[in-house]
Amino acid sequence: MRQILSRLPKSNVLINRNFALLWTGQSISVIGDFIFDTTLVLWIGAVVAKNQPWAPLAVSGVLLMAALPAFLVGPLAGVFVDRWDKRRTMLFADGMRALLITLLFLFTGVLPLPFVTPSPIVQLLITYIIVALASICAQLFNPSEVALIGDIVPEPQRTQATSMSGIAGNLAYIIGPPLASLLFVGLGVHWAILINACSFLVSFLAILFIRVPQSARSTESGQPENFFREFLAGIQFSFRNSILRTLIVSGMAFMFGAGIINTLYYFFLAQNLHASAALYGFLVSAPGIGGVVGAAIAGKYAHRIGEAKVLGLSSVLWGVVVISLALQGNIIPATILAFLIGVLNSGIGVVVAPLLLHATSRELVGRAFATLSPSVSLASMLSIVATGYLSSTVLHATQVHILVLSLNTNSILFGIAGMLTLLSGAYVLINLRGVRLADDTAPDQEEEIVRETRESIEL
Repeated sequence: MRQILSRLPKSNVLINRNFALLWTGQSISVIGDFIFDTTLVLWIGAVVAKNQPWAPLAVSGVLLMAALPAFLVGPLAGVFVDRWDKRRTMLFADGMRALLITLLFLFTGVLPLPFVTPSPIVQLLITYIIVALASICAQLFNPSEVALIGDIVPEPQRTQATSMSGIAGNLAYIIGPPLASLLFVGLGVHWAILINACSFLVSFLAILFIRVPQSARSTESGQPENFFREFLAGIQFSFRNSILRTLIVSGMAFMFGAGIINTLYYFFLAQNLHASAALYGFLVSAPGIGGVVGAAIAGKYAHRIGEAKVLGLSSVLWGVVVISLALQGNIIPATILAFLIGVLNSGIGVVVAPLLLHATSRELVGRAFATLSPSVSLASMLSIVATGYLSSTVLHATQVHILVLSLNTNSILFGIAGMLTLLSGAYVLINLRGVRLADDTAPDQEEEIVRETRESIEL
């Protein structure tokens, strides 16, 4: 095994040996996640809660258990990520997730429990607990991964690294759910459980063979630890630092807009495009295909243009494309615009982590990520709730006529999403004007970042 690993190229599209291992493990893992998540929804809806009036509630419970730890545990996990060795934290998280997912075998009927036949309610409760625990592990893994990339990938190549991760994620989004449906219908739920558990083991082994420098830690050996002080220092740093503050504000605005689009996507197809439900798959897959293309383009050109500029311009263009989509009444131009949305999604997603790493000292990366990620997730959830409420009550069946335009509820809310993101892009272009990574960064800007970090830690 070591001889094979030693032959990996030291410099190629996957940057270096360490990142090649990390990317390979994570690419397999994310495909396993998509297969597992889709199959879990199918299993609960079609088997556990079959023909039950509470089936939709049971499915939504799984989604809730996966999302809640991001708010309840995510901000706190950043403190521990900054204290601990990043590679060991990731190994622990992957090992625990493999074990937790494997435990589902005992409650799906594949491996019957002795003397016990779990009822559907027991199956649901155990599934909720396992999903929540696995999500808690993810709150430790994700910021550790960002920090590890900062350690193993030089700054000029970090945008390329995140673009490769974006390509893998979008490909998994395209192939994972259809493959999950085929596996579930043909072979049953246990194959999805097995694939996901094995994918975490592959990720574990890949990380095990990564050679990393010593991780930066928020506390020195023998130094007393103060959880509240460290947690508060991370929050203060994130909002005092101009780059991170801009990422948080613009990210929340973008995710609020994206939440509107995701909530109304199906209704837009039926009511605005007057297309059959059979075409929904094409409209859904278009952003995923666009995401692969966008990630590849961003990986090649974003660093040359400037990551901050790419973030701002992609957000502005995203807003323009969504406003254009809101005015469509035909499936073909709408699908093309949905493809462009996917391209711009990647333009935004690829540059965020490199900008975060650029603005943050190594011992604060976990807490900075743990501030940004729950903030944007909260904006997305609030958007979904607000959109569902407004489209069902205040704006239900609304029709507005402006010159030759006729706008319904979906068009109005899509337009709001587009304008909000367009304005957030302008905000990024103004606030991050002149920010560049690596050797393009001006010396006085580097000194400013270091100064802000030190001041935040002292406070």
